[in-house]
Amino acid sequence: MLKRIELTKPDDYFIDLGQRTNRGVYFCRINGYNGEIREFIRKYYEAARQNGVIIEGKLQNPDNNNLAYYNEIMGPSFQMSMGFINASLKKWLPRMTDAQRENVAGAIYDTLLSLRQAGKNDNMLKNAYIKFMCWLYYKFERIVHKLGDDKLPKILYEGTIGNYELLLMNVLCIAGCDILLLQYNGDAEYLKIDANSSRSSALNLPGMAAFPQGFCLKQIRQDIQEAMNNQRLYGIKPQLTNCTNAWISGKIMEDIRKDTGTRGDDQRFFYNCFARIMGAEDKLTYLNELYQLQLELKTCKRRVVIVNEKIAPPSLDEIGSIRRQNYRDVNQLIMDLSSNIKYTASQELQRIVHKAFVDIMLEENKKGENLNRMTNKAVYLLCWLKRYQQDLFGSWKMPEVACFFYMGGCQNENEAMFCRFLSRLPVDVIIFNPNLNQKCCLTDSTLYEVNYTESLQVNKFPEENTGLRVGTAAYHAERDLDSLIYQDSGIYRNQQYGKATAVTLQTMYEEIPLLWDQELKYRPNFSTADAVVNMPVILAKVCGVKDGALTPYWSSIKQLITQDTVVIKNIPDISPTAPNPIKGFATEFYRNGRLQKAKIKGHKAYQYGFLREAMQDHLLEKLQLLIEQKIIKGTFENGTEYTIISTALNLDKTIVRMIQKFDFTKKNPKLIYIITGETVLSLEDTIQAAFLNLVGFDILFFVPTGYQCIEQHLNRNLIEEHQIGEYVYDLQIPDFDAVPAQVNTRHSWRDIFKRGR
Repeated sequence: MLKRIELTKPDDYFIDLGQRTNRGVYFCRINGYNGEIREFIRKYYEAARQNGVIIEGKLQNPDNNNLAYYNEIMGPSFQMSMGFINASLKKWLPRMTDAQRENVAGAIYDTLLSLRQAGKNDNMLKNAYIKFMCWLYYKFERIVHKLGDDKLPKILYEGTIGNYELLLMNVLCIAGCDILLLQYNGDAEYLKIDANSSRSSALNLPGMAAFPQGFCLKQIRQDIQEAMNNQRLYGIKPQLTNCTNAWISGKIMEDIRKDTGTRGDDQRFFYNCFARIMGAEDKLTYLNELYQLQLELKTCKRRVVIVNEKIAPPSLDEIGSIRRQNYRDVNQLIMDLSSNIKYTASQELQRIVHKAFVDIMLEENKKGENLNRMTNKAVYLLCWLKRYQQDLFGSWKMPEVACFFYMGGCQNENEAMFCRFLSRLPVDVIIFNPNLNQKCCLTDSTLYEVNYTESLQVNKFPEENTGLRVGTAAYHAERDLDSLIYQDSGIYRNQQYGKATAVTLQTMYEEIPLLWDQELKYRPNFSTADAVVNMPVILAKVCGVKDGALTPYWSSIKQLITQDTVVIKNIPDISPTAPNPIKGFATEFYRNGRLQKAKIKGHKAYQYGFLREAMQDHLLEKLQLLIEQKIIKGTFENGTEYTIISTALNLDKTIVRMIQKFDFTKKNPKLIYIITGETVLSLEDTIQAAFLNLVGFDILFFVPTGYQCIEQHLNRNLIEEHQIGEYVYDLQIPDFDAVPAQVNTRHSWRDIFKRGR
């Protein structure tokens, strides 16, 4: 017989008998739980399933049928002797070898002898003997012929063990079997029958706590089955996996700028970032920082996808492109739908995406969703993947990492699921949520969150192609001289830049006269990057008259009329029936969603051919942008895009001359509308104002009545509105030459902010 030896570490159970330091067997009981224990139990369960016996609950006493069969084969006799027990085992369990039988017989004899010494009579000993024999035959016959083999059989017992069960376990143990006892309710009951732990040892590991509610071998069995199913779902796993956020410094805007090839040196990983930035660090610079960020990333040839406000639900065509069928369970659903993932250019990327899809769908399934909802979620995920995959990956190769920027935060669980999915791919996923009053439903254990206290309402990420008031332009190399003298120095030569993007400022009313006649380079948020100027411009509506005092009101307007200002007093200024030489050709100038710039420049009706080439390009780019933004109601609905073209290409000569001399770093041209009656801007007036705002004009609407004047032709509110006083009606616009100059109208910044004290 073998001796029970003490266990050093759990995995010693899996060492073959001949390789054990002290030749012996293990019989341990586990009374607590941690992650290491869970994995050990799972491993031991597999070993017992393959070469052993698993007992869930208790060993049931032999029933009448069991006893009848025993009596039929063995008869009613019993003798308290080694010879009798050995001979009985040979007849009852014939597969045992002589050595195995002798060990078991000796262990049973010693056990019965200890019972006799404890005061049990012969009848009790006989009952115990028959119980042992029945248990050996009905529960352990599959292992008794393996007792003492080099690969010891394993018994896994779950539950509170009884006295006779423990005695039999001890018999099997010393006869050559490892045993593990799981006690979810602790050791108290066991110690009542083995106070000195003479038959087994308690296994104690650091960090052990009570078993979690509901833990059992059934759960382990389900985990094993799930792992087997998952292996089938995953197929060949990728060699690369994501290292998300472990490499970052926490300064997200700087981290995502870091070259993807220098983020880490372990070739098993691609290094990406998954973060959410709540609020704004500085309201005044927030939009400019975002604009510079995407501009720099694109300059570095990083792939950037920007989504604003919401991820548009899949269209019917997108849904129709996903091959699917009816499913009987989630595994079949995942297995079939994953076949829609195709990346022929990179097998490794296909495996990365496939694994991420399976991971996410298995996570979603744990929420208890029904099969229809799971199907819908999977289809959404695949539709969005197909929509963005070319822009994110293209001809992907290591160590490329794309960028996915979502402005506004996840509004529903499908959007959150998609962001979690992308975070497992070679993509930096950044959620920008500057408006602290707007919630984002995304939660994930790997998500890194940055929180600022400033709140700012931003609906669009500031990049030109999305139709925001702050946009991008392509990179152009600077001349060597510009790089040495003018770049980032605050000194600019005349007409140094040919590209510009208007950034509409949000200001207090009192700031307008301070900024109005100021060069653009001195205004907040002015910047230059890659031959592109960010022009901070004013676009505002001033409603009412302060204290109803007309003289100061007219004087304040007069103060703003500079030599580069056009004042429009009669509304509408542009009549829909006014002659327009462009109108008859507008349909030729816009085809297949693009402005036909070359055709426009070469057309006989084109009126801007005398302007600087760079300025012509600037005007046509802003015209294209105005149409794409759909700022004007009716765009792409009733032919309004052609009215936009004919109006923008037929500006008044005075305005055109102001555009010609416009230097993007200096003072910009201005437009003032004074609207005292009930008339409103025509569609053409509205187009002109919106277009000139993009070109770089400062535009002010003075509306003492507070009436709407431009809003009816706009799809969204672009104009900062200031309410400065009571509404006044039926005013006559004076001759500004006769209006007295305003006295002491200029205030220092200190004076402005003192008012709030």
